[in-house]
Amino acid sequence: MAINVSEFNSALDAIEVNNGISRERVIEALKESMIKGYKKELGGDDADVRVNLDLEKGILEMYQVKIVKKDVEDDFLEISEEDAKKVDKKYKDGDEFPIYASIDQLRKATAMSIKSILRQKFAEAEKEVLYQLFQDKIGTIISGRVETCDERGCSVNIGRTSVFLPKKEMIGDERYITGDTIKLYVNDVDSASKNAHIVVTRAGEGFLKCLMNEDIHEIYDGTIIIKSIAREAGERSKVAVYSNDPNVDPAGACIGPNGSRIQKIVGQLGNGQSKEKIDIIAYSDNIGLYIMEALKPARVVGISLNEETKSATVVVKDDSLSLAIGRKGVNVRLAVKLTGYNIDIKIETDALNEGFEYLSFEQLQAEEIEARNKKAMQIQQEAYEKAAAISDVLPGLPSGYVAPQARNYEDETNDFDESLREKVEMEEATTISPEVNEEDEVVEEVKETEVKETEVKVAPKETVKTTTTLEDLEKSLENDNKKQANKTTSRKNKKKEEAETEVEEAPATKAADPKTFMSIYTEEELKQMEEEENENDDLNDEEDDVDYDEYDDYYDQK
Repeated sequence: MAINVSEFNSALDAIEVNNGISRERVIEALKESMIKGYKKELGGDDADVRVNLDLEKGILEMYQVKIVKKDVEDDFLEISEEDAKKVDKKYKDGDEFPIYASIDQLRKATAMSIKSILRQKFAEAEKEVLYQLFQDKIGTIISGRVETCDERGCSVNIGRTSVFLPKKEMIGDERYITGDTIKLYVNDVDSASKNAHIVVTRAGEGFLKCLMNEDIHEIYDGTIIIKSIAREAGERSKVAVYSNDPNVDPAGACIGPNGSRIQKIVGQLGNGQSKEKIDIIAYSDNIGLYIMEALKPARVVGISLNEETKSATVVVKDDSLSLAIGRKGVNVRLAVKLTGYNIDIKIETDALNEGFEYLSFEQLQAEEIEARNKKAMQIQQEAYEKAAAISDVLPGLPSGYVAPQARNYEDETNDFDESLREKVEMEEATTISPEVNEEDEVVEEVKETEVKETEVKVAPKETVKTTTTLEDLEKSLENDNKKQANKTTSRKNKKKEEAETEVEEAPATKAADPKTFMSIYTEEELKQMEEEENENDDLNDEEDDVDYDEYDDYYDQK
């Protein structure tokens, strides 16, 4: 049978786009439905029926295959060699003999059977596609458009398929009309039914949790965690929240400035006349405090717990009994659901008359603080044990072990301090006391880093006072300018242009009287000093350069 290839391909593309079923899956379903329909027409499921579809040539063939036999035992599955040779002499014993069927001449019942089977195959394929698509959306919110609504619920189109929202899964007395956009929470996807059944709701706790996750960024980024939710849709909900950041108030962050955040969420909980109320509860590991919080807006005085039976008796203010119970008992029911404890309520007057013993809010709060401190000490102890374990793994480490980086930093600091100490000693060594005896010979040794010692002789019967300025010391420490400074000093001494040496007083020393200065060196001594300075310059050229930037920084700070 010849087919129109372009029309057939267009039909395959339309099915793939509208139903999400691939071309290969459609062709496979068509072949299977034709095989099953033709087998039913032949009257035996054991018949060997085959279908060949060639889209390039535009051919669709359906045929039954029989085996060529010399002695036929089952004429439904076999054909005699003699009868096969009448069609074509090439056939011999054991060959397959095809008997082609004219699709145009199929019975109407066979055509209807093929159509029915094909629809079933399409439904199964579409069911798998929907299951794979919406399985990843379980626990999330999707949007749809209302198609129809009645007293049983609403049919909502969500794209490739429609889902049914029962009345019991709606919020309170909310009502919708055709064309309204509605948010749905995907609770489950059931693949066991005939069609893929997507279970949706608006009354479940998951719907409220997703709304809060969308509108409160502290919950979205994980700073605040929703520990538990108890909800009676359309009436009241209680949400227990906990903050991972001690600087963030979980309840305050969820409520928002002037209740702006929580009111935005309430606005999405149905369009009925009565709005659902949401209580934000601060979660606590202390079950007593947790139950007290869960009973808000009632004012709780104290509580008596029985952890074995998971029951609690709560004492409230006399005027808070109705608040603790709530309208039709909704407040206490939600508190029981939220905490997992059965709760009995007493007013404060009855508790005092009966002599009922209970723990006050202040006592429970002190217990929680103590528990937090104990937990902090435990964390500190674990950290200490881990540090001790490292020392055990690396033997030879002392108890006061310091990381190599810290030791290197400390060594560098000590080296720098030692260099500064040497520099101070050098400055002190360049100062000659003015109280020198007339007949004494003053010899000054100026110690510089990596520089040869120089002896200075003073003529007899002369009292000399010499000071060194900070500027001269800094210049002497600069390796690049040292040679030039020494040569300049030698030339000045040779020419004897100055009878007195002007020395600027250092900050820590009193300035000397210029009238006391005089020429203290003879020509022979000056010549000898010049030779010694030249020798020192040669030695300095052979030595490594020294970085004195850190010394300059130190004296700049002074």
